[in-house]
Amino acid sequence: MQLGDIVMAVIAIGIVIMMIIPPPSFLLDFLLTFNITLALVILLISMNMEKPLDFSIFPSLLLITTLLRLSLNISSTRLILINGYAGKVIESFGNFVVKGNPLVGFIIFIIIEIIQFMVITKGAERVAEVAARFTLDAMPGKQMSIDADLNAGVISESEARSRRQEIQREADFYGAMDGASKFVKGDAIAGIIITVINIIGGFITGMVFQGLEFTEALNRYTLLTVGDGLISQIPALLISTATGIVVTKSASSGHLGKDIIKQFTAYPKLLLLSSAALGLFAIVPGLPFVPFMVLAGTLGYAGMSLQKASDREKQKIEQLQKEKELDEMKKPENIYSLLQVDPIEVEFGYNIIPLADANQGGDLLDRVVMIRRQCALDLGIVVPMIRLRDNIQLKPNEYVIKIKGVEVARYELRTDSYMIMNPTGGPIEIDGIETREPAFGLPAMWISDDKKEIAEMKGYTVVDASSVLATHLTEVVKQNAHELLGRQEVKNLLDNLKEQYPALVEDIVPKMLTIGEIQKVLSNLLRENIPIRDLVTILETLGDYAALTRDTDMLTEYVRQRLKKVITERFIPSKIAQVITLDSQIEDMILDSIRQNEHGSYVALDPVMIQKIRNSFIKTVNDLHAKGISPIILTSPMIRIYFKKIIEDYISFVPVLSYNELEPEVEVQSVGMVTLK
Repeated sequence: MQLGDIVMAVIAIGIVIMMIIPPPSFLLDFLLTFNITLALVILLISMNMEKPLDFSIFPSLLLITTLLRLSLNISSTRLILINGYAGKVIESFGNFVVKGNPLVGFIIFIIIEIIQFMVITKGAERVAEVAARFTLDAMPGKQMSIDADLNAGVISESEARSRRQEIQREADFYGAMDGASKFVKGDAIAGIIITVINIIGGFITGMVFQGLEFTEALNRYTLLTVGDGLISQIPALLISTATGIVVTKSASSGHLGKDIIKQFTAYPKLLLLSSAALGLFAIVPGLPFVPFMVLAGTLGYAGMSLQKASDREKQKIEQLQKEKELDEMKKPENIYSLLQVDPIEVEFGYNIIPLADANQGGDLLDRVVMIRRQCALDLGIVVPMIRLRDNIQLKPNEYVIKIKGVEVARYELRTDSYMIMNPTGGPIEIDGIETREPAFGLPAMWISDDKKEIAEMKGYTVVDASSVLATHLTEVVKQNAHELLGRQEVKNLLDNLKEQYPALVEDIVPKMLTIGEIQKVLSNLLRENIPIRDLVTILETLGDYAALTRDTDMLTEYVRQRLKKVITERFIPSKIAQVITLDSQIEDMILDSIRQNEHGSYVALDPVMIQKIRNSFIKTVNDLHAKGISPIILTSPMIRIYFKKIIEDYISFVPVLSYNELEPEVEVQSVGMVTLK
């Protein structure tokens, strides 16, 4: 056996011997003093431990201290009844603590017993019972969490074993505390019974065997019994308090004193409020002025000191944060963050801010969400997040739309007015400020709020400033959709499609075409306002023709021909096409000038001839627009893409279609021809 085991065995044997053999009074004095000291040490340890398992011997120690107190009670009772004297400690407690008054001592003893039994012991017992129950119920979940971390590689096998052992120890500890708390409860009950027995037994012993008077016997033995009860129940009260602290320690992870100071001083403003309340109590007539005012001053001083310290700490933290951010900015690798460009930005002057502020009734943010949904439904693309920011360098009512950091549109709103347009194209017969609608360039006018009803009665289209901005932004996004569709966006679209059509995607990417090649085809379609929502048809077409050519322009033409229903529905919804055709001489000239190289095909026409074709085309389109006709260019399939490249930088809004891209039921009406004459 180890030395510690021998010592504990001797102590246990000595406790049992004391119940049989009465110790001398001087030894009893020492043991009673040791009992108080031991209880005080246990209380201090329980207050300063960090977690309950740091004091895992407490359940066993609780049993030993309870047995020690009962043994000392038996020994002191024997000495009191036999000799009428049980040592200096008990007599001192009986005379000094209660001033020799047995009634006062008895009342104090009863109060201590009530506090210990009804408040501390009962509460500690309930907490221990609940803690044990919840700890046992939580064990399976904790075990599963450890197994999950082990399987995921977060922890090692040895760490998992250590955590399992800790969970088992925790369950054993709370289970033991649940049982050990019953000892404290029984000890309190036993203390009351022993005290009553001592008073009755001492009274009989004094009168019958020692011949004392009734009053003298009652005073002497009651005084000694109460002193004995106090000297034994004070340590019991300390250990009961320690029991309550141990079983409630799970809610905190530090020392009790440190936690109390930290949490009480965490709210200096509340201390100042309490100080003000105490100051009011101090000036209320009839209440004692000095104690309330002293406490008010103490709390006020503490609150102000803590508030100043808190402010200094915040300033110190902010300064350290600024220094840290400055150091981070100085690092070369953080320059890369400055290279990031937002795909879409809308910058606006300060008068437009209320349109984007929901707190001021602005709905621009909601409209941005709807723009992204509309583009997804109309074009089949997921528009990136649109960044809104104010810019003090702009005019108060001005906004700028940027694509990848480059300005593509600018307009000046009147946030306090309404824009009206005549749907018939005629003049607007209401006084206002003339302007142009930014999205389509139509004639428009700004009118004040009081003229809104008049404009609606005359059949004009009336829109508010937020709608003007949202419509303009929508059109800009659609016109630049091909620039917003990068390879990462295409990969996201393919990943989403792969969930429902895995065979299709895996068969084409990357076996037949790369993501970059597919992105070029999709961008070509979006550039000419053709939606890519039907990705299944697009990929199937690419799969059919990728073995014949890797030229993305030619692949685009094959996809367009497969999407003839979509193209017809989009550009010729009425099934009547008013078209401009090309003179056969121009078509033959373009067809003969097509050349091939390693990068694809191109038109090798003389620049003078290209300019003549452009001039004839522009003149024909303008003449038709003057007549109110919005034509479509119709060419043969072989030259469609090349003619589009010739004229797209001049009039990009006119669709260029081939015969193979029209449904059979479309009625074609020729309204003009591009010639070289």
